Amino acid sequence: MDVRCRSILEEFDNNIEVFKKMQKTVLDFLEKSFDETGVIPEGLESRIKDRNSLAEKLERKGDKYESMTDVTDLLGVRVITYYTTDISKVAALVEKEFEIDWDNSVDKRKSLASDQMGYMSIHYICRIPKSMHTDETCPKLNEYRFEIQLRTALQHVWATVNHDTGYKSEIEVPKIYIRQITRLAGLLEIADEEFAKIIGEITDYRRRVESLVESGNFDELSLDGDSFNSYIRIGPFDSLNEKIAAINKAEIRDVSLFPFYEVFVKLGFSTIGDIERMKEKLFDKAYQFMRIQIGATDIDIVASNVGIRALCIVWILDNGGDKNDLVEFLDILNGGKTSNESTAERILKIAKKAHIRERD
Repeated sequence: MDVRCRSILEEFDNNIEVFKKMQKTVLDFLEKSFDETGVIPEGLESRIKDRNSLAEKLERKGDKYESMTDVTDLLGVRVITYYTTDISKVAALVEKEFEIDWDNSVDKRKSLASDQMGYMSIHYICRIPKSMHTDETCPKLNEYRFEIQLRTALQHVWATVNHDTGYKSEIEVPKIYIRQITRLAGLLEIADEEFAKIIGEITDYRRRVESLVESGNFDELSLDGDSFNSYIRIGPFDSLNEKIAAINKAEIRDVSLFPFYEVFVKLGFSTIGDIERMKEKLFDKAYQFMRIQIGATDIDIVASNVGIRALCIVWILDNGGDKNDLVEFLDILNGGKTSNESTAERILKIAKKAHIRERD
């Protein structure tokens, strides 16, 4: 190793703390970006260049480096996402916020020929711009370059397989194995594309559901988890809850209504319109039921599921349900508590007083 390379290695030893600050700055930015964009990474990895690895590189390619600023991977960061669409989001942020060395950066997705399969990820060579972070005591923080790799989980699988089967190896891998690996690369690429397509279609469906809910076209909405979630977000049972709470001038405590999705599926409802019609038809009966139940009590707090619960009870009894049907309903909501049977018996007594009777 010549004098220049030894000088670079010595500078590396003297600036470990700078690399640690670079690492923290980059990771903090990326984690904040994930929160802001809604990207959920499968993995976020980082490493500071190993000294022995740097020494080995200088031994092999020392003539390429005049100083430490010529080394492009003193710090390596890898972002692994689930979907290719998330790669594009993170890439846009990296390009916007970091100083990119375009001459040394590469988008492997674009470098493969149309008839080639293989390693596909983005490698950015970057610097931390002063607009992002500065430290007067550490000016080299903005001088040294580092690498950010972006890839999907499936691309990461391919990179690992490719690495383990001969990357930087002096032993030539037989062509039969190369062909098998290439076929695998094609399958992984197709899977990545299909996952992205499915996620896009699900996103479009959810937007359509929200639009139909907002416009009140409930009969066009099949009952599923997404449509029910969108429906309960508009507060369809608020007016009933408020009327019930007014009986005792009670406060309404917010709880999740999503457990009732399983109830409606069990009751045979097929559209959000079915729920809306049930609410309109049984609104008064549900109120009368709750008036009898809490009117003689000093209850001053009711849960926000009080209205939907009363509607379901009245619907069950109006449609010929009996004690066993009420127990089944309570089992779904309460997880099969032993007290559900006695609760069902009390419900039947209250229903009788409210003139809501089970059919003979």
